[in-house]
Amino acid sequence: MATKSTRNETTSPRAASAAGRVLRDPKSTPVQRTAAASALTQVASRPKPASSKR
Repeated sequence: MATKSTRNETTSPRAASAAGRVLRDPKSTPVQRTAAASALTQVASRPKPASSKR
């Protein structure tokens, strides 16, 4: 049975950018796309912008 990883691993901005290029490339292989998508799921969330109150 698979267990959820408890490590807090994140992908660097440079690696995330490279993964994005792989996903946009129509010539990338399914293996490359899978690896790129996996890397992007580990990218740290950006902080949400503060909502302006009216």
